[in-house]
Amino acid sequence: MVYDVIDGKQRIESVLMFMGVLRGRFKAKVQLPGAEAVEAVDWNLLKRRNVHLIHAYQIPVIEVDGDLGEIIDIFIRINSTGKALTPQEKRSAKYYSSALLKTAAALARKYERYFIQNKILSPSQISRMKSIELICELMLTLVQGDVLNKKTALDRVMATSSLDARNLAKGKKLVVSALNRVARMFPQLHTTRLRQVTDFYTLVALIGKYENEGLILTNAKRNDQAWRLLKRFSTQVDEVRELQRKARGAKPDQDLYRDYLLTVSQMTDDVAQRRKREQILDGILRNLFARKDEQRTFSLEQRRLLWNSEAKVICPKCKKPITWNDLSIDHILSHAKGGRTDLRIAQPMHKRCNSAKGAR
Repeated sequence: MVYDVIDGKQRIESVLMFMGVLRGRFKAKVQLPGAEAVEAVDWNLLKRRNVHLIHAYQIPVIEVDGDLGEIIDIFIRINSTGKALTPQEKRSAKYYSSALLKTAAALARKYERYFIQNKILSPSQISRMKSIELICELMLTLVQGDVLNKKTALDRVMATSSLDARNLAKGKKLVVSALNRVARMFPQLHTTRLRQVTDFYTLVALIGKYENEGLILTNAKRNDQAWRLLKRFSTQVDEVRELQRKARGAKPDQDLYRDYLLTVSQMTDDVAQRRKREQILDGILRNLFARKDEQRTFSLEQRRLLWNSEAKVICPKCKKPITWNDLSIDHILSHAKGGRTDLRIAQPMHKRCNSAKGAR
């Protein structure tokens, strides 16, 4: 097997030259373990005195398998930043053909401006593929209905291609819906700590879960209440953080904020911390939102009752008579906004007129 080296070529050549495998053998001035002073050491001396150092040394390697363009991109990233590759950059190199990765990359580009404007991610973080990592996490989280352990889940899914086309399409749809919903519900999110990527991930995952459960998230008054609660909560968490920074403990009534702060101030953001963080936010928000009526459409019997309640059925939108074959029952308050499938708050309407009315 023959490999091309895209980074570290000089280091490998130096090792081979020191060993005499390549022309240009040289000595190095070093102080070997157990020696009293610095001395000029060549390959033969090192072999005689410290063979274990040679045999124990391992060169760290990341194997990249991809198109030439992908490999060149990785090379440029390594050499332009002067920093080690991020976990997501390594995934992009190893699993460049992953359908999940390609879908997430397209979505990340779509929401790049939103992430930057709301200070969720910086341009530098986006250039290091942090936005792609966030989208991948959200897709898997919303598909499985639970927060995930980022360390292992993304690599496992990409390596095994275990997310089929149906779930991939579902994940994309859920992420778009959840991100758009959060943007509409909380347009001033950038003014709070909830813009930080760990907090933001939890909030989007929770709102996505609410949508999946059929909670009504379109009521402006309820959304304003939710925003005020989140803003106050965020301020209290930051207050506790400032107290801790000054080596002063939280007040007795600040236990909830201290518990939340613990979930975002650990070295690793594991699944237990994510669940605890979601549980705290859920306790603040859930009771604000009612659940949609599980019965979405009116039954045939309900249609007959409404049809027979009047001698002449007129469409309230176009003011023209309605025939039985063109009868549609409209929720006066749309089902999406909490309207019940109840004849007391329903009205007859032409099918076309009802469709044009939509959720208004």
